[in-house]
Amino acid sequence: MNTRRQTMSTIDKTLLTVNLIDGFWDRWLAHGVDKDDLVKIRSSFLTKETWIKGWEKLANQKVLEAEKLKQQKNYTEAELKFRIAGLYYNLIQWLIPERTEEKINWLIHSLNAFQKADSLSEIRTRYAQITIDHYPIFGRIRIPSQPVGVIVIINPIDSTKEELFTYEKDFVEKNFATVSFDGPGQGASFTIGGCKATKEKWKTFIHEVINYTDSHFSNLPIYLFGTSSGASWSIYGSCHPKVSKALAVSPAFPNETIKLPDYFVERLQAILNPDSDHILPSFDHLDFRNPIMLVHGKRDVMVSDQNIYQLYEQLPVEKCFKEYEEEGHCCNYKLPEIRELAVSWFQQT
Repeated sequence: MNTRRQTMSTIDKTLLTVNLIDGFWDRWLAHGVDKDDLVKIRSSFLTKETWIKGWEKLANQKVLEAEKLKQQKNYTEAELKFRIAGLYYNLIQWLIPERTEEKINWLIHSLNAFQKADSLSEIRTRYAQITIDHYPIFGRIRIPSQPVGVIVIINPIDSTKEELFTYEKDFVEKNFATVSFDGPGQGASFTIGGCKATKEKWKTFIHEVINYTDSHFSNLPIYLFGTSSGASWSIYGSCHPKVSKALAVSPAFPNETIKLPDYFVERLQAILNPDSDHILPSFDHLDFRNPIMLVHGKRDVMVSDQNIYQLYEQLPVEKCFKEYEEEGHCCNYKLPEIRELAVSWFQQT
């Protein structure tokens, strides 16, 4: 009963945030939520039930539209509709912090929609699993016909690998294969596989994903791309000898003194092992050996200028820095440009 009360409290705090703070939606709009769809239903987000009802209705509509487009052999548009449906189902499971049958059910809806999209795509998709401490870790691989390199996408802790489908799209269109796994505490690895997050598990995860990538793409250079906590682990992973370059957008620091929103802290508690207070790597004493690009938004309230500048100065190898005056955490509205920048930088010799 205490767990249920805590869960409902977390959901209520989340709903209060999504209604009052416009900036909450920056991430979701950047990742594919249709602004008109959001406007239609945002005012109804008063309870868990209205949140589910609103996103389910929109997701179901997208599926129907996708099926119609598929019958018309408009596979490109049908694929996109299925992915947006999957994103909307994903938003339903995202609201629920605890690993419950209800959360699992909605995640499966999301995964099914993405698999339908994958089946229509010209880009081959491979589904993969690795194991960490006996837990299954779920991944998806996108492979263009003639890849020039492979980009490992490292997701923020509060994201699923499917949420970042626009990253995959931009990279594969530039002939890069993409490798994306749900890490400990993320997506299917947590909700279906039951793997909670610790810093040590994340260290193992990064090494295992890089080794997996090298074993399947041994003739291609490996690049890392991450945002927020994923950017922090991208920096950590840049030290791996099989990595060529890494790009980190708004890397989170374990020593930041900002107060995170209560709803976010409580959500993290649901995915962390009880003996873990955070999952971020320390950047001290890392054996930097490969080029790193840092990207920072000057309006970021989660990553201080001082920390990002200090990190850049301590990088001893080839490095690059890009700063956006008007962007906040993760530089959401510059992400398409940043992905273009990443491709150009990865290809530089």
